[in-house]
Amino acid sequence: MRALIVTAVPAERDAVVRGIRDAGAFEGVERALPGAPGYARHRLALPVTGASDALTLDALDADVLAAGVGPAASAAATGSALATATADGLPYDLVISAGIGGGFGVAPAVPPTGTGSVGGTAGTESAGTGQAAARPAGLALAAVVVADAIVAADLGAETPDGFAAVTDLGFGTIRHLPPAHLVRAAAEATGGVRGSVLTVSTVTGSAERAAELMARHPGAVAEAMEGFGVAEAATAYGVPVLEIRTVSNAVGPRDRAAWRIDAALAALTGAFEALARALPRAMAENSAPTAPAGTVRGAAALHEAASDTAAGGGPT
Repeated sequence: MRALIVTAVPAERDAVVRGIRDAGAFEGVERALPGAPGYARHRLALPVTGASDALTLDALDADVLAAGVGPAASAAATGSALATATADGLPYDLVISAGIGGGFGVAPAVPPTGTGSVGGTAGTESAGTGQAAARPAGLALAAVVVADAIVAADLGAETPDGFAAVTDLGFGTIRHLPPAHLVRAAAEATGGVRGSVLTVSTVTGSAERAAELMARHPGAVAEAMEGFGVAEAATAYGVPVLEIRTVSNAVGPRDRAAWRIDAALAALTGAFEALARALPRAMAENSAPTAPAGTVRGAAALHEAASDTAAGGGPT
């Protein structure tokens, strides 16, 4: 399975890389993407295990990218990576938007043990079938959230009657639904909470704004800034998309002393250590007839990563 994993900032990218590396992957060199000097794909390849089991033959080959903050930056970087992979004849099987973020209904924090500053927040609104589900009570800091809907929460217009989504104006879409079997597999592997992740261009900073979002999206469990941009690009290329977040803070008034960025990044590492094995298996189980083709492509990618290392690139 070839996966593109898109984060906002280097700290999130590095947390994801650590997780996949902890699962047993080895690393190739970073490779720049054309037209954007700031974009570099961090390549990892997870070797095949249990070769006698056909479901494990499609090993993980992942590129991890720090795209920048916000939906526009994430869409541009994701589109660039998808176009490059397609031109190289090695298209991706899955795109994942990943990072930390703010949670709705977060339980009170324990006394501070340290803060950090990474940028970006996460959010979900439960909608595996496009319908909202009840928000879990007391979502914990550092909890894993797996989006079953990726929702553009502030894409639209203000009207005399309140906010109108862009779809109410007769344009576009505000929701992408990840494949249900991958959402289920990711949640089971990580112990994550399923729900719709809200993408916003302006991070929520007040109780009033948080309440407004919860009223419009009753199943929201977190908010982030990149997921919808990643999903738009992936959908344009016909590639399935997931969003995985870990909760660093509560959505609402900005209380930096209550943020748990280090804990959320550690949880992100743990989540991707589990996902590195679980997602290739879930992809293979859902499309068993294509496993041999995936195996050939995975083997080529593993060889490419090994060649990078032999050529002096080494781990990055």
